[in-house]
Amino acid sequence: MANDHRKRPDGPDGRAAPVRDGSAAGPAISLEKVRSTAAGLVPHYTAARVTLEKTGLAGRRAAVYLVLDRSGSMRPYYRDGTVQRLAEQVLALAAHLDDDGVVPLVFFSTGVDGIAGLPLDGYAGRIAALHASYGHMGRTNYHLAMRAVIEHHRASGTPAPAFVVFQTDGGPTSRRAAEELLCEAAGLPLFWQFIGFGDPDDKQFDFLRRLDELPVPGRRAVDNAGFFPAGTDPSALTDEELYKRLMLEFPDWLAEARRAGVLR
Repeated sequence: MANDHRKRPDGPDGRAAPVRDGSAAGPAISLEKVRSTAAGLVPHYTAARVTLEKTGLAGRRAAVYLVLDRSGSMRPYYRDGTVQRLAEQVLALAAHLDDDGVVPLVFFSTGVDGIAGLPLDGYAGRIAALHASYGHMGRTNYHLAMRAVIEHHRASGTPAPAFVVFQTDGGPTSRRAAEELLCEAAGLPLFWQFIGFGDPDDKQFDFLRRLDELPVPGRRAVDNAGFFPAGTDPSALTDEELYKRLMLEFPDWLAEARRAGVLR
């Protein structure tokens, strides 16, 4: 699961080397490598490339994390493959941004249920298998999963920023803890993109909207989070729409974090 962005130069493995300012000439992992290793991800990968080009992020390097809710109400989304689909879309996006070919996964409910990796060469069916291995589905506590991401990124030693896709279907039990940790994490090179599964008009997402709007600099050094509801059928979102929403606030954060000294 380690992400070392001080990589070797381009070679036959299809990986591209980042330059010192965090950008490079092309995707971290080439289309040819994705096609030969994970052919099923090619449509996602192609759509992600278009979005990154439109947002000026083509060639950008960032560690990519995926945090997945395992509270009891999430059961249908695991059963019907919705969570697996999101994981594949995030993995395809990560292939542009991160050259190690693995997305670190954090599963949470009451606590951290499990930490694993989603690799290009072993992504098929992996979410369901991991989910089944973790057993009981509990309540919803964001802050413990957030802490796990922070600790992992610190331990990796990478100078690159991190883009964290944080999926949930409701507000946390410990709201104060989640809010305080998000504010604390604003001084770190991590951007949190929250995605809500469920009715976008449900009050369960009021807390996430509040997180998205916490004042700067009153509560946090920079605006380090975004939120969008994916609806009751997240799989109905096209790749183009999903990636557009994922990248809506990340470019602004990169610029703001650099000005504030959060990013070197």
